[in-house]
Amino acid sequence: MDLFICTNTFITLRAAPSHRSEMTTQILFGERFQVIESCSTWLRVKTFFDGYTGWIDSLPGGYKVWREELQGIITGGMLTCIREDGSRMTLMPGSELFGLREDLSAFSLGDEHFLTPGTDITMLAPHLSVEETALHFLNAPYLWGGRTPAGTDCSGLVQTVFKIHGTGLPRNAVKQAATGTTINFFSEAEPGDVLFFSEDNNEITHTGILYDSVTIIHAHGSVRKDKIDHQGIWSEERGAYTHRLRLIKRIN
Repeated sequence: MDLFICTNTFITLRAAPSHRSEMTTQILFGERFQVIESCSTWLRVKTFFDGYTGWIDSLPGGYKVWREELQGIITGGMLTCIREDGSRMTLMPGSELFGLREDLSAFSLGDEHFLTPGTDITMLAPHLSVEETALHFLNAPYLWGGRTPAGTDCSGLVQTVFKIHGTGLPRNAVKQAATGTTINFFSEAEPGDVLFFSEDNNEITHTGILYDSVTIIHAHGSVRKDKIDHQGIWSEERGAYTHRLRLIKRIN
């Protein structure tokens, strides 16, 4: 079965073969996927990175068959590149690059070449801590199914930040909560730990990254920093707790 690769900034993955269907996630530039089935102009695909399935519209394109071995690097910040036709494209954190030149001036996808003027190594390799990388997403609007600084949901934020640091996580918060090592007490949590929150029925509904001993970075309305303690997330604006802490995980 052919393996395809995204050649757009991202491709929208939907729950059903319709533009009216909700976006469940995004396939970022350089990420690969397999086609499972088709329905009219729609393709049901499975992502190579996290095994997520959904539907993409085949009409706009934005992907090509990929037949080469992975030799990529993940960007840690937004990267502007120039295509062969002179048009510019902005790549998001978590995008994968292939055929990168040693001087970082260009990369390629098969027979298509991209210039990367002004690129330095700090944009192409994680040089910050997990919690510092999360700051790249600060103020991004909340977007269900999003994974970029242009819009993200809570689990998309966590997944992409850890991908930049070389760790693959599931797409959804419930499955993310099943990974890593459990930290039993909030007082033992460290910056970069992933915190999970639940409603009254104890089902995991929210997640974020601990920034320091009293602050969390999470996507709630937008990507923001809020106060956190052993009870949960405290909103200064509301003067109340917005999320009840359920679980702390250290992602090794």
